[in-house]
Amino acid sequence: MSKIEARLAELGIALPAPAAPVASYVPAVEVGGLLHVSGQLPFIDGTLVTGRLGEDVSLERGAEAARACGVMILAQAKQALGSLDRVVRVVKLGGFVNSTGDFTDQPKVINGASDLMLEVFGDDGRHARSAVGVPVLPLGAAVEVDAILQVRD
Repeated sequence: MSKIEARLAELGIALPAPAAPVASYVPAVEVGGLLHVSGQLPFIDGTLVTGRLGEDVSLERGAEAARACGVMILAQAKQALGSLDRVVRVVKLGGFVNSTGDFTDQPKVINGASDLMLEVFGDDGRHARSAVGVPVLPLGAAVEVDAILQVRD
């Protein structure tokens, strides 16, 4: 078992099967020592978390959804790299929150994914980040998160 897979087991995290793209793109592209992971949607217990923060999704549920996006990022990275031990560090997360115009806690929502990266990778999980409110996301998802990971050969 790899070091990161052992850490995931300690945390009680089982990676799901990587989600198939919903349009004309690939889940991940490795180039120049970086793995770019396409935006991932939040599936919890196989069900897409939908809705809008500030309307019908609580802050806590939004953070859970962002964490689920982070888990799917890890699943996509494992599929693309063969082993998560190839990840040197998490460089950046981009977080998109389906939210009302007066909702301003996008950073707290995306902390769900950021905190996961710290739990899994330790200091190598510290990253730059965006947390943006948007009026709608694909399939009505509550949250979407993408990632850039530094990887070794």
